[in-house]
Amino acid sequence: MSSTSGSTVLRDARRIVVKVGSSLVTNEGRGLDEAAIGEWCRQLAALVRDGREVVMVSSGAIAEGMKRLGWRTRPHEIHELQAAAAVGQMGLAQVYETKLRENGMGSAQVLLTHADLADRERYLNARSTLVTLLALGVVPVINENDTVVTDEIKFGDNDTLGALVANLVEADALVILTDQKGLFTADPRKDPAARFVDEAAAGDPELEAMAGGAGSSIGRGGMITKILAAKRAAGSGASTVIAWGREPDALLRLARGEAIGTLLVAQTAKHQARKRWMADHLQLRGAVLVDAGAAAKVRGEGKSLLPIGMTGVEGEFSRGDVIAIRDAQGVELGRGLANYSSAEARMLCRKPSSEFERLLGYAAEPEMVHRDNMVLLQG
Repeated sequence: MSSTSGSTVLRDARRIVVKVGSSLVTNEGRGLDEAAIGEWCRQLAALVRDGREVVMVSSGAIAEGMKRLGWRTRPHEIHELQAAAAVGQMGLAQVYETKLRENGMGSAQVLLTHADLADRERYLNARSTLVTLLALGVVPVINENDTVVTDEIKFGDNDTLGALVANLVEADALVILTDQKGLFTADPRKDPAARFVDEAAAGDPELEAMAGGAGSSIGRGGMITKILAAKRAAGSGASTVIAWGREPDALLRLARGEAIGTLLVAQTAKHQARKRWMADHLQLRGAVLVDAGAAAKVRGEGKSLLPIGMTGVEGEFSRGDVIAIRDAQGVELGRGLANYSSAEARMLCRKPSSEFERLLGYAAEPEMVHRDNMVLLQG
């Protein structure tokens, strides 16, 4: 199995998504492990103070709800699972808030569904919220909104959600904390000849072939879901580490460049992955025309596109759709995610951000297309 030198992947990562599983959070279903959560929160706080941005994706709501309700086995009925999630989410959020506050950090609870990240407008709204929280130095604690969804409870898992969040916030790395040391060539509990995988390429087909099934009665994922999550995260250029959640100071040591667990290296750099995704894989819904001044700032200086530099709007599109940015001659300068619909954009042409609230009835982003959501085309 091929491997590349990835010792600097976590050391150089500025934005990190950490996912922790139910068996760790709830100590195999015996109730929330406040000491363990406190340790992770201490490390998250230290990373933030070191200039990193961190997002926590935590399982455990259903398992904690089961414990509070006195249920020994995971129910099968959807309404019972949703009830357990509703009860357990209260305790889960409370513990994270308390432990992060003890370490001088603000926290925010964010509940997402896979559907939130499949819809372009909801995707952009979720991204804006999370990026704002990170800029404020707050640690978002994300869980799947199990109280209102059905398919996600039956078939979903938070490994996948962790990868989707890594894509959403354009993370440099995804760290999946689990009850195993990392990935082995076979199940070490059954095969004494199983070898530990220190490093491999994310998306390598051999990884899926060797991964086993779910090993815990509490959680829903197994090693295969972590392999697939790493593959998904790699699509946006994020490498993944699968490590034992109770390894002392695992997050801090990873951030120092220490080799812990299994490193699955993304084969495409983050900016290259985003450029390819923007340029090649999304259908254009419309376009905005810009004047010479705006064209110079977008192309020459890499600035965001502001509505005051727009002269016209083509097509019909919604917030979150991919649109083209064209100069006065119709030449495409680039493309990106629209912060406003075509109807709103037409009202905002040639207008400064100070007039947005008067025109639209609300004040949102000052940019039509933010530079982080834009790719320039070669001209």
